[in-house]
Amino acid sequence: MKYHNITRDDILNGEGLRVVLWVSGCEHKCKGCHNVITWNENDGILFDEDAKNELFSILKEEHIKGITFSGGDPLFKPNLAQITLLAKEIKQHFKDKDIWLYTGYKWENICNLEIINYIDILIDGKFEEKLKNNNLFWRGSSNQRVIDVKKTIENKKITLYIK
Repeated sequence: MKYHNITRDDILNGEGLRVVLWVSGCEHKCKGCHNVITWNENDGILFDEDAKNELFSILKEEHIKGITFSGGDPLFKPNLAQITLLAKEIKQHFKDKDIWLYTGYKWENICNLEIINYIDILIDGKFEEKLKNNNLFWRGSSNQRVIDVKKTIENKKITLYIK
């Protein structure tokens, strides 16, 4: 897996101060995407032990609420296995930190993936330029959903996360 950036103290991609991992690779290629540079899976930096150590070092900071996986698309097939292992390891080491994940895939198509067991909040759906709304929390277009994964699993129906 490759990535473009690790952002610390981010306040735009989830609740609270966060660290964000921007992965490479996306098949959706949404018109109006704000992060076109991350589409090519071969661009960026190889995600290695040094990158993981950087993430873990940031996650150890008390003021960091959690991590957000974005991109590109963390669930893009070439990223899926490594991002799943990373999410699992983060949950094991940082039980008090939450994990948010942005994907262009719909909940209904990914709800059976192993990674869902480690995600707290999932923002699903492709960005739709015609539905763009700058007043929405944590999403770019009104078709995208901010899903509380644990409550969705518990309730056996999609439960949106409300700020």
